[in-house]
Amino acid sequence: MSQQPPVRSTGSPPPRPDASMSLLNNVIDHALDDGYAEASARRAAEGGGLPRTLRAKLGLAAGLVLAAIVVTLGAAQTQVSAPVVAKEREELIDRIQAETSAADGLEKKIEELRGEVGRRQREALEQHGGDSSGLVSLLSGATEVEGPGVKLVVDDAEDTEEGGGGPRESTGFSDTGRVRDRDMQRIVNGLWQSGAEAIAINGQRLTALSAIRAAGDAILVDNKPLVPPYTVLAVGDGKRLSTTFQDSADGRYLHALKENFGIRSSISDQEQVRLPAAASLIVRTAQPRTAGTGAGQGTADTGKGTS
Repeated sequence: MSQQPPVRSTGSPPPRPDASMSLLNNVIDHALDDGYAEASARRAAEGGGLPRTLRAKLGLAAGLVLAAIVVTLGAAQTQVSAPVVAKEREELIDRIQAETSAADGLEKKIEELRGEVGRRQREALEQHGGDSSGLVSLLSGATEVEGPGVKLVVDDAEDTEEGGGGPRESTGFSDTGRVRDRDMQRIVNGLWQSGAEAIAINGQRLTALSAIRAAGDAILVDNKPLVPPYTVLAVGDGKRLSTTFQDSADGRYLHALKENFGIRSSISDQEQVRLPAAASLIVRTAQPRTAGTGAGQGTADTGKGTS
């Protein structure tokens, strides 16, 4: 009896043991996506076979050449326009110098005219003041004054910038030890009352019409700012004027400022002080002379004091 061959099954093959891991197998078998591979092949074909580093070097060289062209064109344009700019600058400098010279000339002319006006006013005071011409010239500040007197120096407290000095209760606001316009007013009026014949502050001559005011922290005399320390020169009997002022109410006021708020002051009698004439004289009123007044005589309304 012959042996029959085994019968083969025609069904589907048995599943692989790793059939349940098909996604992981796909990732392993196809590490590079087909789309990326196709794009890489296309770029290689379009690049004509040139290496990437060579293309980068060529691009860099092209950029450098373009930059060199731009710089060269800019330098050439600057070199072409340089003479024009230099010429315009020289013309502008010439114009500035010309205008400055013109302004200096006008300022000099103004000073000459002021001097001429002051000279004519002083001559008028001397000619028509009669017996009181010297007093009128003195009180109006029309002439320079020279003689014995006192020198009074007033300055802010040392710690002014640091806010020291404390409050002045009488004023109702905080004071930092600065000299105020009202302080200078009291000092000047005290000197007038003590017998001063003429007074100047930092070279600014005071007259019967002078005003001491403030603009912020600055002190103005006839609208001209003064800078501390304030040097007050007064013509009069030096020793007597100094003693009388220090014993007066205004002298004690200055001493109180020194003791309570640190404001510095010193006074000394001088054998000789010289005060300049007032910068300008203003004629406010004029009155014609009458026969009863007397030849060469007139009247003048003057008064001491600074407000």
